[in-house]
Amino acid sequence: MNVPLSPGDGYLRTEQLVKRFDDVVAVDEVSLAIKKGEIFALLGSSGCGKSTLLRMLAGFEKPTSGAVILNGVDIASFPPYERPINMMFQSYALFPHLNVWDNIAFGLKREGMPKAHILARVEEMLNLVQMTALAKRKPHQLSGGQQQRVALARSLAKKPQLLLLDEPLGALDRKLRERTRFELVNIIESVGVTCVMVTHDQEEAMTMASRIAVMSHGRVLQVGTPREIYEHPNGRFVADFIGNVNLFEGRLTLDEADCWEVSTEHGIVNVGHGISGAVGMSVAVAVRPEKIHIARERPQIQQNLFTGKVREIAYFGSYSTFIVEMPGGRSVKITETHTPRQGSSITWEDPVFFWWDEFSSLVLTQ
Repeated sequence: MNVPLSPGDGYLRTEQLVKRFDDVVAVDEVSLAIKKGEIFALLGSSGCGKSTLLRMLAGFEKPTSGAVILNGVDIASFPPYERPINMMFQSYALFPHLNVWDNIAFGLKREGMPKAHILARVEEMLNLVQMTALAKRKPHQLSGGQQQRVALARSLAKKPQLLLLDEPLGALDRKLRERTRFELVNIIESVGVTCVMVTHDQEEAMTMASRIAVMSHGRVLQVGTPREIYEHPNGRFVADFIGNVNLFEGRLTLDEADCWEVSTEHGIVNVGHGISGAVGMSVAVAVRPEKIHIARERPQIQQNLFTGKVREIAYFGSYSTFIVEMPGGRSVKITETHTPRQGSSITWEDPVFFWWDEFSSLVLTQ
């Protein structure tokens, strides 16, 4: 994905950005183009380079090589205080001795803004994050979600060209994270600021970002919308990292105009789309758990039909997850949505049939 960018691409661009720590390459020739007003997520596991990349955007780390271009200006050599950028940290970093009002006003006072302008701007931010009634409270008197909104208001008060979020919901419990995601997105979109966020939480990235860059070992593997990343991953790592997936390793054995087949150790998998490659090449067939059907009775189909025995069942209210063991010991994850007021009749140790539509088979070559 690290392709050269034309000069007109992106409000924020990184061009062949590299960061080395001694012999370790933390960020490896990353080129990205981020649109103005976009919420863009850097997604990956710990140590993939996403936080180092964010710190280079903020100016806390100096690139080994490459460019960081914001609104047409290369800011790679600028110190943090000269960049029109604000960063909200996972810990929020609120001043404990200052109340909410003064926390938001702090950066504006440091800039020497006139008092009347500070007053108007702080009141505007308090209203934006719905914290006006709590303006005199200290951080320790606020909930985690309220502290997060104050930190966001402080970050937006100086009207930055770019807002950076480092694991913005990491300090909140699960229930509060789910509710706060939408609040955070609504606030950012209402302001219209360009935003880059770092997260290891797939669900957080999928629900908040308009586009996602999946990172591993310092490189960007794929950039796309949440739907593109989920439905059309470009390789095994992305398919396995985003959501749940069943991967069947095999070889392409039939490649004709309207018929494609992959031979696996469990049988033939029929594919409903063309495959780039040659007969005999090694591939993996990826199938999402929710795209697989399961039943105790044999269905009236022939393609992509397999058998197994139910080893585990997890009930989640609206759906159940089954772990089915195939002959030979291979486990397959299947999810089944429940019909209203009725759960599945399948139980532990049941012999079952499972199958999927040929167009649900995604072939990965890398």
